[in-house]
Amino acid sequence: MKKHLLLVVLAFTFANLYSQDAKTAEECFKKADYKCAEEQYAKLAEKEQIQKYQSEYYNNLGTSQRRLGKTSLALKSYEAALRANPMSAPVYANLASVNSQKGNKQKALEYIDKGLQIDAENVDMYLTRSKIYDSQGKKELAIKDLNQILSFAPENIFARTGLANLKKNNGDLDGALKDYNQLISEKPESLLYNGRAEVYLKMKKQKEALTDINKAISIDPKFAQSYVTKSLILFDGAKPKEACVNLEKAVALGYEKAILADHFAKCPPAK
Repeated sequence: MKKHLLLVVLAFTFANLYSQDAKTAEECFKKADYKCAEEQYAKLAEKEQIQKYQSEYYNNLGTSQRRLGKTSLALKSYEAALRANPMSAPVYANLASVNSQKGNKQKALEYIDKGLQIDAENVDMYLTRSKIYDSQGKKELAIKDLNQILSFAPENIFARTGLANLKKNNGDLDGALKDYNQLISEKPESLLYNGRAEVYLKMKKQKEALTDINKAISIDPKFAQSYVTKSLILFDGAKPKEACVNLEKAVALGYEKAILADHFAKCPPAK
C-alpha cells in the first residue's frame, strides 16, 4: 500500500513539474523570448511520450526557431511534429509556410493539399497557397483561395486584406486604397494601418505612409511587420540609419532576419 501511494505521489509530482515546464515555454513565447521558448519546447518534445502532445511541442519548437531565423532547424522540427502526428492540420500549415519561404513552392503546395484533406477550413493554408499563386502569376487562383476563406469566415481580416494586397501587387493602387479605407472605417487595427501605409508608399505619398505606420505601431507596438514597413518608408526617404533601427526592432520581435537580408544589405556599416 505504501509503495503504491509513493508511486502515486511521484506521478503527481512529475505531472506538476511537467505542467510547469509547459507553462514556462508558453510564457517565454508570449514574451517573445524565443531562445527560452526554443530550449523549453525542445526539452518537452524530447520527454513527451504521448504523440499528440509531442507533435504540438515540436510544432511550437519549429515556430520558435523560425522566429530566431533558424529556418532549416524549424523545418526539421515541423517534420518531427508530422511524424508524431500525421493528422495535425497546423503542422501541415507550418510545413507549407516554411517550404514556401525556402523557395520550394511545389513542396509547399503538396503539404497544403494533404492538410486541407484533414481540415478543409484551415485559414493559414489557404492564405499561404494564395500567396504562392500570386507569386506564380496565377491571380485568379489566388483570389479564389481568399474568397474560399470568406465563404466560411466572412469577417476574416487576413483574407480581406489579402484581396486588397492583390490589387496593390497588381498595380491597382486606387482599388487597394479604397479597400483599406473601408476596412479601417470598420475596424481600425494595426494590421490595416500597416497595409494602407504600404499602399501609400507605392503611391509615393511618404507623409501619409509615415502617419499610418506610426499609427499602426501606436496601436500594437509588438507587431513586427510594422517596423519592417517603417524601415522601407525610411529607406525611401533616404534615412538608412533610422530604417535599420526599425529592422532590428522587427527582428527583436520575432521577424526572421534571413527574410530581411536584402534590406539589411542597405544598412550603413557599423562604426
